[in-house]
Amino acid sequence: MAQMRIDAYEVLYSANGFAPRIALKNAGNYVGQMIFMPNGAALPADTVVNNQAQLHYHLDDFQNAIDLLRNEKPIYMYYNGSGGGFENGIRTMSEKVGEGETSQP
Repeated sequence: MAQMRIDAYEVLYSANGFAPRIALKNAGNYVGQMIFMPNGAALPADTVVNNQAQLHYHLDDFQNAIDLLRNEKPIYMYYNGSGGGFENGIRTMSEKVGEGETSQP
């Protein structure tokens, strides 16, 4: 599961003890989720559960993550492993310099 295109997502903002999260989908299947822990909390190691990457972030990162998912295409999730030394997350692809945002008339 090195890299996978994300074509849909769902925001889950549950009550009680459940952390806010964004479920990531590819071709209608859940492939991972971004889990947002309280700011300042120690983040658990990223892992894979039931073939779905579990990526941990602080709540301060929620707005940046949702902005990427809403505004960038294509976007990919990448997972390289659990523990120190492995980089995991979401990424965009190369854009031309000066491409900018498009505005709707």
